[in-house]
Amino acid sequence: MNHPAQFDGLDRVALPPRPLHVAIGMFDGVHLGHRVVVESAVQSARHSGGVSVVLTFSPHPSVLFRPDNPTRMILDLPEKVAKLGAIGVDAVVVQHFTREFAAITAEEFVPLIKRHLPRLAGIYVGDNFRFGMGRKGDVAMLVGEGRRHGITVFSAPRVNLDGEPISSTRIRERIQSGDMKGAAALLGYVYTAEGTVVHGKHLGKTIGFPTLNLGWSPDLRPLYGVYAVRVSGAKSYGWLPAVANYGLRPTVEQSVEPRLEIHMLVACPYGAGDPVAVEWIRFLRPEKKFGGIEELRSQIARDVAAARAEFSLP
Repeated sequence: MNHPAQFDGLDRVALPPRPLHVAIGMFDGVHLGHRVVVESAVQSARHSGGVSVVLTFSPHPSVLFRPDNPTRMILDLPEKVAKLGAIGVDAVVVQHFTREFAAITAEEFVPLIKRHLPRLAGIYVGDNFRFGMGRKGDVAMLVGEGRRHGITVFSAPRVNLDGEPISSTRIRERIQSGDMKGAAALLGYVYTAEGTVVHGKHLGKTIGFPTLNLGWSPDLRPLYGVYAVRVSGAKSYGWLPAVANYGLRPTVEQSVEPRLEIHMLVACPYGAGDPVAVEWIRFLRPEKKFGGIEELRSQIARDVAAARAEFSLP
């Protein structure tokens, strides 16, 4: 996999003196619509002997403008950079979104980027891209500014699925409602949790269903409940079938923070300290509080059977 160079702000960029092809946006989720924009920058850079760059922002502007109700991120920053690297991006510039940056006018936006990236040859955005203070700049203005500064501007049309544009908002709604198959169709890949296996209380083992407890705290929380999942790790066993519970465990302790617990449907090669990835395949049922451990044990047995059926296991 390609590992992009990462720079903390436009004023810290150090790139080779070659034409720069820069895709600009939040790109949260790096979904199928984003890929059209980013791949255009990557291909143009390759054809011109240039460097493909993504200029993205952290935190999301809503943290500044709606601190009581910020937009929750599908991917954290390392995950986003990794997804961009998988597309072939050479460098990622993470511009901190501050009040000072938000105050830059639309007219000042392109000159600012050009000043920090003097070899800027092309800008690549989605056709709904807005920029500058009050979001006053649009693609038409960007094209005009690009022409003035000798920069090509490429505007990618939005990608539709089921008659509606693919968007990070649609994907967030799918994840928060447990529709993992719908989220995967929009993302272009299966929604995945990545973390390190941590020690648990071994309750699952005492009731006949041992679990892996994953250290994972996403900004955007999926719907609490039980899922058919697949697990992979550094050890090369491929993707292994499992069933997972994500939630507050109301029957046994009512956690303050949600936890992800995974019961393998085959022999488990992983233990505490191992990094693993968990693909969320299908939502099976919402979380609920049971009358006691025996009722919980019976339901887990049904969950395991449903997950085995999902993977066509005997």
